[in-house]
Amino acid sequence: MSKTWVVVAESSRARILAVENRVSPLREVEDLVHPEARIKEQNLISDRPGRMLNSSTEGEHLFEEPTDPKQHEARIFAKRVAERLDQARVKGECGQIVLIAAPEFLGMLRQELNSQTMKLVSKTLDKNLIHKTEQEIRSYLFP
Repeated sequence: MSKTWVVVAESSRARILAVENRVSPLREVEDLVHPEARIKEQNLISDRPGRMLNSSTEGEHLFEEPTDPKQHEARIFAKRVAERLDQARVKGECGQIVLIAAPEFLGMLRQELNSQTMKLVSKTLDKNLIHKTEQEIRSYLFP
């Protein structure tokens, strides 16, 4: 069995753990954090969306649809985690990937992974285990 990376993530933190086989201990490879996802929403919003006047009709129109700032920050972090996993694939740091993440973030992460990296994903689990110990995480991997 080649080295498996276990990614345990939520919108503001991702722990990357490595395991060699079913009996070897989980070893932390990296701990990625995205503190912007924890900032209060009111502090993420600078002001109202841009507006423009439309000369053919009366009134103002928004330039873009409003986006939830917390969700935007989570998507940025999902992209960062996906880029790190792709980097690991290219360097040969892992042969398989297990994704364990809070359901909404797991969906974002899947969307951000490219097709080559997605081929390495051997298992996914939609649970938020970010604050669990390595032993507790292991119990979900090898029940």
